[in-house]
Amino acid sequence: MLPIQRSSVLSPRQDRRRAAPLSLCCLAALALALPLAAGSPARADETVLMPANIIFVTSTGFWEESGDPLGVPDQQAGTAPGNQPEAAPAAQRGYYKLVAVRQPEGNAHIFLQQVSLDASGPKVVSSAELEEFSAMKAYVTDIRPDTSDGLAAQPGLFATVYLKTDPAASEPESWTVLIDDVGDIKVERATN
Repeated sequence: MLPIQRSSVLSPRQDRRRAAPLSLCCLAALALALPLAAGSPARADETVLMPANIIFVTSTGFWEESGDPLGVPDQQAGTAPGNQPEAAPAAQRGYYKLVAVRQPEGNAHIFLQQVSLDASGPKVVSSAELEEFSAMKAYVTDIRPDTSDGLAAQPGLFATVYLKTDPAASEPESWTVLIDDVGDIKVERATN
């Protein structure tokens, strides 16, 4: 059998005294939560997941390297003592990212990253600024991959960067970023 709970009836004065500490706790919790909800800057002990000046990120295309950095076919690989073939290093594989980072002047710089995929997760292998865009001091309005289905038939990258060199322009210019199957990078004005 469950014990019966008795309720006590409090006078309004007793009820207010009991509620005062609870109200102060609620107000203190609300005061702490409001700056975070309002988008105030993160405190030093909080982790910022993504800087606010990153305005576009596009992951697209893929790259892969053979397991042997010297390009020696597997059947001709050297032998270890005891005439056992050496194990070739595992092939690396990954994808590309284009990242537009807003500058204090309002224009954007675009970075190309090569990201590898391994058991521990994605890892940035290389990162370089695409100077062609920085020299234009352009305002980036969009970055789009060639395809959004995530499937590429061959290694490389094709993406379109939409930008304005004059922020008052009505239509953006289209520029393409191409990386071929051997890793050569080309940035050029898109042709229709």
